[in-house]
Amino acid sequence: MGKKQPNSDKLLQEELKKSGEMPAHIAIIMDGNGRWAKRKGLPRAAGHKRGVDTVRDIVEACAEIGVKYLTLYTFSTENWNRPKDEVSTLMRLLLSSLKARLRELDKNDIKLTSVGDLSSLPVGVQKQLNTDIEKTKNNKRMTLNLALSYSGRWELIKAVKSISEQVAEGKLRTEDIDEKIISDNLTTRDLPDPDLLIRTSGEFRVSNFLLWQIAYTEFVILDVLWPDFKREHLYNSIKEFQNRERRFGKVSEQIQNSKGVKDVQNLPTEII
Repeated sequence: MGKKQPNSDKLLQEELKKSGEMPAHIAIIMDGNGRWAKRKGLPRAAGHKRGVDTVRDIVEACAEIGVKYLTLYTFSTENWNRPKDEVSTLMRLLLSSLKARLRELDKNDIKLTSVGDLSSLPVGVQKQLNTDIEKTKNNKRMTLNLALSYSGRWELIKAVKSISEQVAEGKLRTEDIDEKIISDNLTTRDLPDPDLLIRTSGEFRVSNFLLWQIAYTEFVILDVLWPDFKREHLYNSIKEFQNRERRFGKVSEQIQNSKGVKDVQNLPTEII
């Protein structure tokens, strides 16, 4: 952040802003650091370090084009099962990155938040994360949300327990439980659901990420490893999003009618 932006990139961004609706919330599964390193004959740590550089550039690009929320799948609950030396490396990288980027985040008016079982993180990481979150809490340009020690199933179990306790205490009736109640008890309660989910490395799975929130999210799967993910990949993914019709269970004619294209009020309901 803070480096001079090439004119060519500015032109691409302006074209993107004019070509269609910008996704308000982008979520990214950053996959492939280890494979990137292996292909180059380097230790896995080298891939993770290169991946941190990619994060910095993509956060900057998202802020520049007007994305309001960016959620990065930084460390999953399952990642704790990796070799201890790799987990230690990841935690050290996380801590150093949080320390190094705080000033940049604040200068660029970016708010930092985090979701996940943060209590399982090393104490030093927790303290620095809390410092960064507190320091940037009033920033408005974009929210950068880090999913740390996170899994969708963990989050849903946590929500079920919270709702059950509210029912037991008489604060909530079972008949009142609906989608909003569930969403309000998730760790992402302050974020809109993602409009676009990008996954790198060509894997076709969600890996226990935002299971409730991605019900109507558009997916873009790229056969590129995260350290090689560039701004052009981000822009092309957004273009793909802009070219899709988001129906949310409706038929195309209903969506067009809501945009003033034509009246389909008397069309029969169709299940899709």
